[in-house]
Amino acid sequence: MSLPSYGKLADNRPRWLQQLATFIRLVKRDKGGAFGMLIVILLIFCAVFANHITPYDPSLQNLREGKTPPAWFPKGSGKVTPSWAHPLGTDPLGRDLLTRIIYGSRVSLTVGVFGVLLACSLGLIIGMIGGYLGGRVDDIIVNVINIMLGIPYLLLVVVIATVLGRSLINVILIFGITDAPVFVRVTRSVVLRARECGYVEAAVSIGAQNWRILFEQILPNLVGPIITLGTLEMSNLIFAEAGLGFLGLSVPPSVPSWGNMLNAAREYILSYPWMAMWPGFSIMITAVGMNLMGDWLRDIMDPRQRRARR
Repeated sequence: MSLPSYGKLADNRPRWLQQLATFIRLVKRDKGGAFGMLIVILLIFCAVFANHITPYDPSLQNLREGKTPPAWFPKGSGKVTPSWAHPLGTDPLGRDLLTRIIYGSRVSLTVGVFGVLLACSLGLIIGMIGGYLGGRVDDIIVNVINIMLGIPYLLLVVVIATVLGRSLINVILIFGITDAPVFVRVTRSVVLRARECGYVEAAVSIGAQNWRILFEQILPNLVGPIITLGTLEMSNLIFAEAGLGFLGLSVPPSVPSWGNMLNAAREYILSYPWMAMWPGFSIMITAVGMNLMGDWLRDIMDPRQRRARR
């Protein structure tokens, strides 16, 4: 039996174990990506197990403990004595801030994930149709996308949110529709390049149906760019949802979200700054984590980026 080339011994481990070892090696190579992935995993853990992490109800009010400072503040920092029962303090209605931040991760993650899924689905369908068919269909799609991208994003979102009203479903629909043009552009550019490749021309020459060419030949080329773009856009949607919540246009006030917490704390930002500090910090660290993970995914899925990093 001849040995493999370059003097390397054959790897007889199961395929899944080989892939796991490769994944661990790629994570170790990029400390920033590992840190971002850790933040995202922590966010998912908090969103899924919020009921088990904190003993408080996020909507439970206790006016006697309202405006309690964080536990490590000096005892004379406010009217209520700091306590480790509320490590991050309480809001004006006495609701535990740590509990509301943990439950707020559910809203942020839900909006980010489902908003990106909707935008990605619309962008893939429209971009693949326009890029592959070309002609008048592509011209119409490009003109509509350019008009949508020409409107200031925040203004468009605020107008639609004002018309539809405050609801989690409405927020997801708003972001899914307004963020779709970004995915359309990326999808269309990849399809235009792939359409000129030899394997697509060969499939056309043997009479393959258009839908088979799109899904079997072109769609695999979109996996890397779309996953990377989706991760980066998820952090943008979390920022945008917090902005809508601060303006009072996101989920109802009874639903704990980081944007609603900022909105409720703006009147007390000078006298009780911790009320706005914690949700603001949560938004910032989540966006940083998702951006770091998105950069890492782009590097490992793009061979040119991997060669550059070496």
